[in-house]
Amino acid sequence: MFTGIITSVGTITGQRTTEAGRLITVRSTWEQPSFVLGESIAIDGACMTVVHSEGCVFAVEVSPESLDKTTLGEREAGDLVNLERAMSVGDRFGGHFVSGHVDDTGRLVTIEDVGSCLRMEFELPAALCRYVIPKGSITIDGISLTVNGLSAETNRFDVMIVPHTQSETSLSQRRPGNRVNLEVDMLGKYVESLLASRLTE
Repeated sequence: MFTGIITSVGTITGQRTTEAGRLITVRSTWEQPSFVLGESIAIDGACMTVVHSEGCVFAVEVSPESLDKTTLGEREAGDLVNLERAMSVGDRFGGHFVSGHVDDTGRLVTIEDVGSCLRMEFELPAALCRYVIPKGSITIDGISLTVNGLSAETNRFDVMIVPHTQSETSLSQRRPGNRVNLEVDMLGKYVESLLASRLTE
């Protein structure tokens, strides 16, 4: 379980193809992280399992499913990625409920300066639109953000990126046309699934 609050912007240091998919190594900015073999870390919002670590560097194996559903397969050495370690029991929720299971990718359409903030508009798959509501939560590249507005006709929504988020995540480096990982609000998906099961009883 994650909250969408980024605590490190890491750097991909290498990657290679394996039988399991792709092995990616990341250098984090955490001091003395003491990674545990098998622990979960969200990389750009995708929950990955640590298979090796040394100091502040750790490695994960990205499965074919994750390569297909996320942007991790497009990442190269030197790319910056948003990192969040899994919550511990008793931690504060700073964002919203985030599973680290990316639903699909979206595309950054426009960026507009609004004072010191950035208004970013994204296009998402039509199938995900029903889970997005104005003033609701959405995760973009692992970042918990509030939806400003939604256009179901164009399958687009926009968010406002405050200066803190610009400086503490990699989102401000994205440019129109770039793909991003999206996770919609899991509570909405659970409610829909429960209601659907009751209707078929």
